[in-house]
Amino acid sequence: MIVLLAGCAAASDPTATPSTELPDGVTVELRQTRADVAFRQAAVEVRNATDRTLVVGAVSVADPRFAAPAERVVARTSTLAPGAVADVRVQLADVACDAPDEAEATVTLHYRWGDDDADAVATAPIVDAVPFVAALHANECLQVEAEQSARIAFGRFTPSPPGEPAALELVVTPTEGIGALRILGIRETNLLTTPDVEDSVHPLDIDQTGADRSAVTVELPILPARCDAHAVQEDKRGTVFRVLVEVDGRAGSFDLAATPEMRGEILGWIAEWCGF
Repeated sequence: MIVLLAGCAAASDPTATPSTELPDGVTVELRQTRADVAFRQAAVEVRNATDRTLVVGAVSVADPRFAAPAERVVARTSTLAPGAVADVRVQLADVACDAPDEAEATVTLHYRWGDDDADAVATAPIVDAVPFVAALHANECLQVEAEQSARIAFGRFTPSPPGEPAALELVVTPTEGIGALRILGIRETNLLTTPDVEDSVHPLDIDQTGADRSAVTVELPILPARCDAHAVQEDKRGTVFRVLVEVDGRAGSFDLAATPEMRGEILGWIAEWCGF
């Protein structure tokens, strides 16, 4: 899975006054936008419905479905005027697959009021208003199970001239574990498709079951699914593919994202292929 660390968490003040409640008028929600998915990040939406300026420092989300708390991505503070809302990005840790898909999370907020030098800390429940954590946990734990048999990753991307499909390598490498894994297909994205797509899925039949396995590299022929410039410029999930698998007879799927470098290559190729 891809984890991109874009910075470090804002430093917290160990002398800050702890609390188990957020101040009256301050509310929080956990959200994940389309832009957050590839980087495995989320945002803590902090809403200041008071008549005072709120300064937010370190932010941490603790959830038993992750191996460690999600910490603020960039070391900084956020100043919220009365009535303002701010999104504080946090980096999600690896999933903890011994936890259930449904669980309760808490947020710890280091803050101070704009006219007050004293720092304070509040810890309170937080929910994902548009639910995403349960599905993310289930999908990534399925990926963990799949990778007990084989690691699935993208290899090289080879661009093509306009009118011809490019080539994106899917590399499947056996691991030490022995399980029952079949890779059934890979779903097209909002920006990319293949000539052989069937019901939005490029079919595959890669068996990584048992002890007698070997590495497999498949060249996926990819084409732009659309050529409107704004779709490429505003892309959020165009290089995040969904891999369909069967693990120990249980069918499911999980996301497989291109690296940021490969994403740039693919978007540049689409622009040239489409003649922007």
